[in-house]
Amino acid sequence: MIRKTDHITFHDEDFYRIGRLGKPHGVKGEITFFFDDDAFDRTDTDYLMIKTDGLLVPFFLEEYRFKGSQTALLQFCDIHTQEQARQLTGSEVFFPRALSEEKVDLLTWTAMVGYGIVEAESGKNIGSILSIDDTTLNLLFEVHTESGHDLFLPASEDLVVGIDTKKRRVMMRLPEGILDLN
Repeated sequence: MIRKTDHITFHDEDFYRIGRLGKPHGVKGEITFFFDDDAFDRTDTDYLMIKTDGLLVPFFLEEYRFKGSQTALLQFCDIHTQEQARQLTGSEVFFPRALSEEKVDLLTWTAMVGYGIVEAESGKNIGSILSIDDTTLNLLFEVHTESGHDLFLPASEDLVVGIDTKKRRVMMRLPEGILDLN
């Protein structure tokens, strides 16, 4: 889907979800941010995309501070009251793929959601990454296969042979029989 906002065109596939906004913190417009990916801290960006009424809208950061390993307090420009912040509560937060993909070594598992999985040796397309499952000891890619099924594959650096950020593909060396387990 393509959208235009102030003469800027946004494509949904150019962004990926990094978290959601919680409740306001204090009375001056600060809001709690629960994040899965700290790309906003590792890159040089001054905005985050917030999904409001089904649209991605840029919100510029005035400042932020970490409250824990997956929580931060954000202060957006032009959001200066508790009521203004409350209107954003529960909103999903997205980050521009281009900024996180500039350096492959900074690319996170979360940024790979939407990427295709390709079996490195055969070149066979396995499917697309739907999400990252971190509920088990080992991270897993939840993959929607070309045949229409969902399966889980280990998200392990040992299995990833290469990443093509331009084509949004992850080349993996999959253990024999792993596709039959699911």
